[in-house]
Amino acid sequence: MILFLHNRYRTTGGEERAIEDLLWLVREHLGEDAELLTRDSASSGRGRAAAGLLNGGLAPEQVAQAVRRTGARVVHAHNVNPSFGWRALAAAREAGARTVLHLHNYRLVCAVGTCFTQGGDCTRCHGRNTAPGVRHNCRGTVGQAAVYGAALALWQRRLAAHVDRFVTPSAYAAQRLRELGAPVGDIAVLPTPMRSTAMRSQAGAGSHALVASRLSPEKGVDTAIDACRRAGVALVVAGDGPQAEELRAQTAGADVRFEGMVAADRLAELRADAALAIVPSRCAEVFPLAAVEALAAGVPLVATRVGGIPELAPPGALVAADDAGAMAVAISARYGDERAGDEGRARIAAIAAPEVVAPALAALYDGLGG
Repeated sequence: MILFLHNRYRTTGGEERAIEDLLWLVREHLGEDAELLTRDSASSGRGRAAAGLLNGGLAPEQVAQAVRRTGARVVHAHNVNPSFGWRALAAAREAGARTVLHLHNYRLVCAVGTCFTQGGDCTRCHGRNTAPGVRHNCRGTVGQAAVYGAALALWQRRLAAHVDRFVTPSAYAAQRLRELGAPVGDIAVLPTPMRSTAMRSQAGAGSHALVASRLSPEKGVDTAIDACRRAGVALVVAGDGPQAEELRAQTAGADVRFEGMVAADRLAELRADAALAIVPSRCAEVFPLAAVEALAAGVPLVATRVGGIPELAPPGALVAADDAGAMAVAISARYGDERAGDEGRARIAAIAAPEVVAPALAALYDGLGG
C-alpha cells in the first residue's frame, strides 16, 4: 500500500495531473493499492496557511492515522506546504512508513517554486538563506514573503531529515536543487509517466498552434503570440492567470483565441486538432506536462531551451527564450510536420512510457527498506 500526500494549490495544474498519473501507475503497473490524502489551499485562509508554514505543519496525527488505517509501507509526498510540513513526514515514519518527497519545483529553497522573479531567472536564495526572497517580495506581499522566507529557513533541514528519498522528474531539476543548496542528498530522477501515446501523428490535419499554460510572465505566452503573428499561424491559448487581460490586449493583428481554463477532455480535443504545440517558457521548467502531453499525442513541438525541456524535446524543436523571430522560423518549419510529430512521440515513449517508469518506481520503493 502506497499513501500519497498532497496539499493542492489554489490554482491546480500540472502537478495534480502528475500525481493522478503516478497513482494510476502504482495501481495498474505495480499492482499495489494506492490512496491519496489531500488538503486544499483554496479552502484554507491565509492565517491558517501561515500557521501551518511557521509551525512546520498542522494535524500530523491525521497522517499517522491514515498510515495505520491503510497499512501503508510508503508515504509518497508531493507538495507539503502549507499544511502538511515536516511534521506529517515525521508522523508517517513514527507510524511505520518510509517517506518519499517528490519535488516538482524548487520550493524547498525558493518561495515561489519557479526560480523566477522580476522578469528573469533567479537563484539568489541559497540553502537556508531565504532573505533575498523577502527583500524582493517574491510572494507579492511583504507578509507572505516574510512568512515563506522564515518557514523555509526554519524547517528546511528538519524536513529533509524526515525524508528517506527525494525524487524529481528531471536531471536538470536535480542539479539545480543541488546548486541552490537544498539538502536533497542522492536525489532520484523519475519522469512523470504518460498513460498512452498516439499510434501516429495526425498533425497534418491540424488547424492551429496550441499553448496550454498558466498565463503569467514566466510562461512566455507573449512571445508565442508575437511569433505566431510573424509566422501567420492561428494560435489557441488554453489556460488562465494574472496576465490574461494583458495578453488579450496584445493580440492586435494576430489570429489568437483564448479558451480560458479548460477541463482535461477539452484540452485533449484542442491538442487533437493542433498542428503544433508551443511551450515558450522563460523559467527553469522542471518537467512541463504541456510539452510531454503534446509529444505523446504526436503533435510537433516548438519550445524554449530552458530547464528540463531539452531532456524532452527532439532536435530542431528548441529556440532561445524571448526570441520571437527564431520561434517564428521554427513554427513555420514544424507546423503540421507529422514526421516531427512521430519523432517526438517515439522520444517521449522512451522516456516516460509506463513500461519504462514503473520498474524505476518499484525499485525506488523497494530500495527504501522495511
